[in-house]
Amino acid sequence: MLIGVTQLGQDFLFTSESVTRGHPDKVADQISDAILDSILSQDSSARVAAETVVTTGLALVVGEITTGCYVDIARTVRETIRGVGYTRAKMGFDADTVAVITSIDEQSQDIAQGVDQALETRTGEDEEFDRIGAGDQGMVFGFACNETDELMPLPISLAHSLARALDQSRLSGALPFLWPDGKTQVTVRYQGDRPVAVETVLISTQHRPETGLTELSQSLVETIIKPTLGAWWHPKVRILVNPTGRFVIGGPQGDSGLTGRKIIVDTYGGYARHGGGAFSGKDPTKVDRSASYAARWVAKNLVAAGLADRAEIQIAYAIGVARPLSIMVDTHGTGKLSDQRLAKVVEEVFDLRPLAIIRALNLARPIYQQTAAYGHFGRTDVDLPWEHTDKVDRLKALTARS
Repeated sequence: MLIGVTQLGQDFLFTSESVTRGHPDKVADQISDAILDSILSQDSSARVAAETVVTTGLALVVGEITTGCYVDIARTVRETIRGVGYTRAKMGFDADTVAVITSIDEQSQDIAQGVDQALETRTGEDEEFDRIGAGDQGMVFGFACNETDELMPLPISLAHSLARALDQSRLSGALPFLWPDGKTQVTVRYQGDRPVAVETVLISTQHRPETGLTELSQSLVETIIKPTLGAWWHPKVRILVNPTGRFVIGGPQGDSGLTGRKIIVDTYGGYARHGGGAFSGKDPTKVDRSASYAARWVAKNLVAAGLADRAEIQIAYAIGVARPLSIMVDTHGTGKLSDQRLAKVVEEVFDLRPLAIIRALNLARPIYQQTAAYGHFGRTDVDLPWEHTDKVDRLKALTARS
């Protein structure tokens, strides 16, 4: 069953949203991940938890960072804002005039001791992977389904594609009247457990003051919506563009932004469960981030191997402990084997200790700013290691004997 959505076999509508790079929360995410990448490019073992707040004329960076390298945080903040497109004072937020304030401490020694030296360290051929404990307690979820080529739910996949198309059209000059802030939303009709039609597309996008709603709507339909929907386009799709009629005041001037406030946009659009932890600004010893990536890796490989049409994975950790407390597989009744058997297979194939995840997915490197917009999963525009289906053959071999 899709938790909170429907039982298989029923017809229903499901909606997911995405946001553009200029959305204030995403500006904050991109700044936090730009700081993380700048540090990791010099110090792969750094401990980073960088949080950002943006509002009119101000970017505030706070958090805990332990590293021996130097990063010019103010310059990193301004370069990130400039890359997003906030380069004019009339937008209410400008890379050259924004005030940058920082308040950074080192990681707590109480936390560091459990991460640096896991509580259950033991001897053996893989004892190194028992050395690094989880950076916090908590649970994470990963999900995959065979609705799309990238094994993601269709609503969030289309919403991200629309957001990316908005940014590309703005930055390329194809639609020069667009400004950086924007949101997209897609409603899909399902019959049983399969998507059958796009019902509604909603786009709210910031624009120049002189741009009229008619011009805006016509341009978005022809340049953004129809090409992005592709085979899912049909004349009866309901289109909503800037329902209030005007969206000039936006970005951090229109609404303050905060790192980690778009966790559903970052994951599966509400189609699967979420453990509650945000991603951006966190180094990979934080299992909120790295184990969420690993859980997606597991789920995607299970579906790619044909072992389920959809798979949801939960992994739970204790702070300072390397080995997961629990691993759960839920295939929503679509598994070719029992969920219990698949959970045992997952434990055989995937090492889900924090250091093992970091090594397997090569996470101790500056790859994170590119994930801070358009979602962390199902990406086809960038090469993300947790999207690789490199365990399919081993999964098939193991389950063939079951």
